[in-house]
Amino acid sequence: MKQTGYAYALGAGTVINAIATWKGAAFGIDLRTEAEVTLTDSGKIKGYIEGGGDTALIERCARLTLQRFGCDCGANVATKSEIPIASGLKSSSAAANAAVLATLDALGEKLETLEAVKIGVQAALEAKVTITGAFDDACASMLGGFVITDNKKKELIRRVERDSEVLILAPEKKVFSSGTNVANSRLIAPWVEMAYGEALSGNYEKAMTLNGFLYCAALGFSTEPMMAALGAGVEGVSLSGTGPAYTALGSPEQLDRLERVWGRMGGKVIRTKVNNTGGKTCR
Repeated sequence: MKQTGYAYALGAGTVINAIATWKGAAFGIDLRTEAEVTLTDSGKIKGYIEGGGDTALIERCARLTLQRFGCDCGANVATKSEIPIASGLKSSSAAANAAVLATLDALGEKLETLEAVKIGVQAALEAKVTITGAFDDACASMLGGFVITDNKKKELIRRVERDSEVLILAPEKKVFSSGTNVANSRLIAPWVEMAYGEALSGNYEKAMTLNGFLYCAALGFSTEPMMAALGAGVEGVSLSGTGPAYTALGSPEQLDRLERVWGRMGGKVIRTKVNNTGGKTCR
């Protein structure tokens, strides 16, 4: 047996970080992680990440997908990504989704989209790269657009498509979600619930800005990039995930102004856009 599958999934930005309340919201961004999966007769799963990194997550995704169809074959799983690692831009969700989709493609099988998402979420929990399972991030990565979720119930509450340019400030520092201060995050839960209510009302920019100030305070990140965004006229800016990256939604003119300021703060500034189409298999 030797069949090969190909797929990609998206990075994402945070509207509501789900750690405080298990309820989250996120949006797909036009940065991709690509995966290639080749089935083998060895029975072993072997992962490779371009540029290096822990392969446990993508290996677990391939194994769980194969088990779903009763297949005891092995697989070689390889990924490469445009998404900065450990920056809060959902690189783990993108890798998981891409690995699941590519394994399905290699098998010649299909799953309902949210079922495929849940395999990646389970793999992330088992690989201990997430606290809540990051169902919100995984949905944004797989489906694109803006999503609102209940992570505890693994329920997609709403998905909408909206066009917007996105600016990302990605500092050199890496922060892994598994090391997040959960206790501090839970302390801000009542106020995060208020931000979540704004998201449910469709006020995504207001929701993400409230979320950003709350989590910067809880996790010890600077609010200077957020204040710079507000000064540039941006209404939607947040710490993305558990940091250290920040994401902003705005008009081209607003993001032009902000890009000049963020460019002086150190780290990498990335200009992209909301992706409304999501992850896909590809050949």
